Amino acid sequence: MAVTVIMPKQGQSVESCIITGLGKKKGDTVRKGEILFSYETDKASFEEESPADGVILASFHGEGDEVPVLESMMIIGEPGEDISALQPKEREAPEAEKEAPLPQERTFEAAAPRESSVATGFITPRAGKLAEKHAVDTSALTGSGPQGRITEKDVLDVLQQRPRMTPLAQKRAAEEGISPPAFGTGLAGTVRAADLSASSRNVCGKEYEDRKISNMRKIIARAMHASLQNSAQLTHHLGADARKILEFRKKVKTMPDERQLDCNITLNDMICYSVIRALKKYPNVNTHFLGDSIRYFNKIHLGLAVDTERGLMVPVVRNADDLSITGLARRCKELAAACRNGSVNPDILSSEAGTFTVSNLGNYGVEMFTPVINLPQSAILGVNTIVPRPKDLGNGVYAFVPFIGLSLTYDHRALDGGEATRFLKQIAVEIENFDEPTGE
Repeated sequence: MAVTVIMPKQGQSVESCIITGLGKKKGDTVRKGEILFSYETDKASFEEESPADGVILASFHGEGDEVPVLESMMIIGEPGEDISALQPKEREAPEAEKEAPLPQERTFEAAAPRESSVATGFITPRAGKLAEKHAVDTSALTGSGPQGRITEKDVLDVLQQRPRMTPLAQKRAAEEGISPPAFGTGLAGTVRAADLSASSRNVCGKEYEDRKISNMRKIIARAMHASLQNSAQLTHHLGADARKILEFRKKVKTMPDERQLDCNITLNDMICYSVIRALKKYPNVNTHFLGDSIRYFNKIHLGLAVDTERGLMVPVVRNADDLSITGLARRCKELAAACRNGSVNPDILSSEAGTFTVSNLGNYGVEMFTPVINLPQSAILGVNTIVPRPKDLGNGVYAFVPFIGLSLTYDHRALDGGEATRFLKQIAVEIENFDEPTGE
């Protein structure tokens, strides 16, 4: 019995996926467990295995296509099997786009000044809409209609001569007015979005080039804008004496060689561990602000900002308060690696999955910044670089000691300034008194 393979839904926030490769095509024999196709969301990459033995009787999408989740991808069955009932139904065209008798010529003449924005000259309204939708340059077309008017058939003839284009390429070509090349890099010469190069946009000689932002950047932009628009954010800055964690870090560096430690512990791991200790003492910060209520969590799910080639990701360490310093360090490294190689679970990347987030820019030498809250979380900690500052050592003796900068942004609707300040100070206290043993 034939089975339909659909585009899986990877996480609650994922609406569509882009096909990055086809392992099988129509007519191929496939065995259960073999890779049918690979795909990616805006944050991670995946492979889909065949659910059964059989033959690929139908394949509905190609490499580079952007496919909505739960939409049919392939049909697997026995040769000659009737799959008409499993074929995806084509969307019915809107009434305005259905074939209908063309209006009389005098109607065209009255509407001529506003019939089309894609080219000068006579063109029917339907032909103009079709040309604009598919980025067809009508300026060089010779119309077959009365008095040389360009008709819908003329535009369709051009589209039939075009190479096959992925939906993403069609969308980009229409939005940016790009004429596709005669041959693409996809299967059977299919034109992909990547084939619509800058040269086809005639940008030579211009001072700039407009590029469409990635799906991931769109999501980040929407989240950051929504965070600033929908919350009352305020940032406090404080420095913490970093001598203890620097001493511990120096000690840790020698431990792997002596086989005393199976995981490298970084300064960021120590800071995250100090944050967890502080959150246990200030549970009001480990919350989500939900408008007319506040959700208090019994466990700490720590978000960790990770910089990747595709953009910023914030995976969540679930139940971080149950981990030792070595366990936390190991888990943070695993999640960071999963983000960078595209194998991270999308469900742990949502802001709702975390209860508090740490963003560290200290490695870049940033001395102070204002992190943006991952709503609905109530706060986020920004970690800055270590700089020498004078400190009173007692008895009138001052010396320069290393201080690490801490920047706490909090939602003033959820937390008062006094409580936020005390929490930030507690993080500093935990850092300044760091003496955690290394055993699990």
